[in-house]
Amino acid sequence: MNHFELFNLPVALDIDLADLKNQFLKLQQQYHPDKATDKDQALIKSSEINQAFKILSSVDSRAGYLLALKKQDHHLDQSINDFEFLQSALEIREQLDEATSPEQLHSLKQEVQQWIDGLVREFKIDYDGEDWAEARDTVRKLRFFQKVMNDIDKAEDQLLDDEDFSLDDDF
Repeated sequence: MNHFELFNLPVALDIDLADLKNQFLKLQQQYHPDKATDKDQALIKSSEINQAFKILSSVDSRAGYLLALKKQDHHLDQSINDFEFLQSALEIREQLDEATSPEQLHSLKQEVQQWIDGLVREFKIDYDGEDWAEARDTVRKLRFFQKVMNDIDKAEDQLLDDEDFSLDDDF
């Protein structure tokens, strides 16, 4: 049984994340080790459910998993050889490093989301056309931008934490 089947979802890049979460919660309840007679087996099943949920929750790992199902996921850890992409990626990283306000981070987040949306469209075309080399390259790029998006989220959290902290606060 693949991860999509586990959650009763279609084998596709576009899935309903709310359905994924609902199915995840149902399965977690069903296989919770505290409710099971065979606790070891329940722990294994619960771990499998958690791993499958993690993979399907993010578009980059979901795309990689789709390639794995087609046995086309080799060399996904290779570096990206697209010079224009790397140049744009470097510029985005620099913008993130220089961002000092929530507005700058919000703007950067929108730009990164546009990149992700474009790469998702590219992946679908490559995957449907069975252009595996291009699909793998697109997954590498998606992974990069997903990491950038996570870093933006961390930077936003850090800014909020910094704003909430004041030397005048009573401890």
